[in-house]
Amino acid sequence: MNGSCACGQITFTVTGPVQGVSVCHCTTCRKMSGFAWSSAYAPEEAIAISGPVRWFEATPAARRGLCPTCGAFLFWQAHDEDTLSFALGALDGPTGLTLEKHIFTGEKGDYYTLADGLPQKD
Repeated sequence: MNGSCACGQITFTVTGPVQGVSVCHCTTCRKMSGFAWSSAYAPEEAIAISGPVRWFEATPAARRGLCPTCGAFLFWQAHDEDTLSFALGALDGPTGLTLEKHIFTGEKGDYYTLADGLPQKD
């Protein structure tokens, strides 16, 4: 799978096994994305990134990778994990992936409902 930010300065390729296809509804992801953040993860060594990623720590638990030019929120990584999450919306072309769950639903906005029948985790 190949992906990129909106301006094209950052590109990435995922070659490893993809897992955890989910939508995060936490307050930070909602603020950074404008709604909710859909992602999947793979082993860090299975994701090749090219371009000037700016890493930002919005919380003590993780860092987020952004494009310094267009502001795209592309990556998320917990400090104690060797996997890297990537934005599904940044993938180029069909993904072949299927959403598995919603996470941090206890923090979701009150302006929408989750009615797709997928598992929801607080």
